[in-house]
Amino acid sequence: MTGPQEQFAFDPTRLDKVRALNEQGILVYPYNFDRKNTILEIKTRFVDATHEKSTERVTTAGRLYIIRNHGKTLFADLGDESGKIQIYIRKNDIGDDRYGFFIQYIERGDFIGVSGHVFRTKLGEITIWVDEFTLLCKAVCPLPEKFHGLKDIEKRYRQRYLDLIVNEDSRQTFRVRSRILALIRRYLDERGFLEFETPVLQPVYGGANARPFTSYHNFLEQKLFLRIAPELYLKRLVVGGFEKVFEVARNFRNEDIDTNHNPEFSMVEIYWAYRDFRDMMTLTEDFVSNLVETIRGSNEIIFQETPLSFKKPWKNLSMSDSVKEYAGIDVFAHSINELRVLAKQNSIEECEKPKSQREFLVLFFEELVEKKLVQPTFIYDFPIENSPLAKKHRQKEGFTERFELFIYGMEIANGFSELNDPLDQKARFEQQDEKRKMGDLEAQMIDYDFINALGYGMPPTGGVGIGIDRLVMLLTNNNSIKEVILFPQMKNIQADSILENKTGRTLNP
Repeated sequence: MTGPQEQFAFDPTRLDKVRALNEQGILVYPYNFDRKNTILEIKTRFVDATHEKSTERVTTAGRLYIIRNHGKTLFADLGDESGKIQIYIRKNDIGDDRYGFFIQYIERGDFIGVSGHVFRTKLGEITIWVDEFTLLCKAVCPLPEKFHGLKDIEKRYRQRYLDLIVNEDSRQTFRVRSRILALIRRYLDERGFLEFETPVLQPVYGGANARPFTSYHNFLEQKLFLRIAPELYLKRLVVGGFEKVFEVARNFRNEDIDTNHNPEFSMVEIYWAYRDFRDMMTLTEDFVSNLVETIRGSNEIIFQETPLSFKKPWKNLSMSDSVKEYAGIDVFAHSINELRVLAKQNSIEECEKPKSQREFLVLFFEELVEKKLVQPTFIYDFPIENSPLAKKHRQKEGFTERFELFIYGMEIANGFSELNDPLDQKARFEQQDEKRKMGDLEAQMIDYDFINALGYGMPPTGGVGIGIDRLVMLLTNNNSIKEVILFPQMKNIQADSILENKTGRTLNP
């Protein structure tokens, strides 16, 4: 009996071909190939190709996608990272032996190198007339059927490599993601921000309200946590004298998985000395709109069939005004009992939990307003109870100078006038710690070293964190975060449930 580690998607017939080639002394997996031209270069250079073969010879390589055998001739689609091109092979050109070798041993999914001349077929397709080919890699797992591709969503996520092979849309999504990351860095670098790397393994987690992943370091004999945010370390850098800092960070939160959440995700956090939350709103608006126009060529896009306009200025609402406008509730005009009745009337399950008007404000906002914020909208003035790292509002008692950006019902950014009073920060952490001890798994720990850092003085500072994955969703028109994360977290299943061996044979390559 074979164990799960021995269950592969290897095709027995393909394995037999590998053995046969090895017995003939043919190198099935050669070490390199002198590719002189990419497919895009060939198609660009020979855009004016005619039915006559070019005098110039080209040499390229890639994966075979479709092979169409016509007896003594064959056509095939060859693809590399830059695109696909048709190749044409004739028995009369390469001889019976080489042609027979191709027919017998070369299949869809294999990598080959080809040399030849370029021409245009009668159907108008740029094609390489091959006079020489080399097997570069024999694929022992067959590709999905050419007419159906890979449609199984779960398999696409679990075997992303296969998804990328056969689905051009997926490849394009991750090309755009890569470009977005480059543009983020360029935008901030051009404005004088310095990029830093802060610890992923942390003795004290903080910077957001979230449940952490816990680990243990054997040598240090202490518990460590995967970071939930880089915030507290970046603010230590501001204390140390760096005035414009950012980090493109991988964060980890032990939370539910849905279309907008993955336990491992990416964000960019930015801190700017001598600025406040209003300045960070302006930066965020310019940052995101610049990204949209650069990637999509316009400040108007379509997301899930809904037009979105990123034309500045964007809508701004206080949280209390947003609840009035979108839910029709003036929270501070009602008593606690009246608010509880209103919550029940709106079928809000946690209607017994809030104990104050401000807590009800957050509840109504989350349950009745968020999903209605379709166009880019800043929500500001958050209650102090759920903003432990934001400065107290300079005018509104019980509130903080905090904002969040929402687009299509998704939170995209979260920013503050950063709290820099060490005594106030200590008191806020202590309140969070009490919540944690009472069973709130998302409450923050007390970071004594961070409080100590603030004791040395941090200038007035504005900060913002912007979710990269959700930005990629918007800019690639994908409605699930799993579509824009290369390898999303999935529940483990037995290997033989993923990989099919219909023959029942033990596959020993």
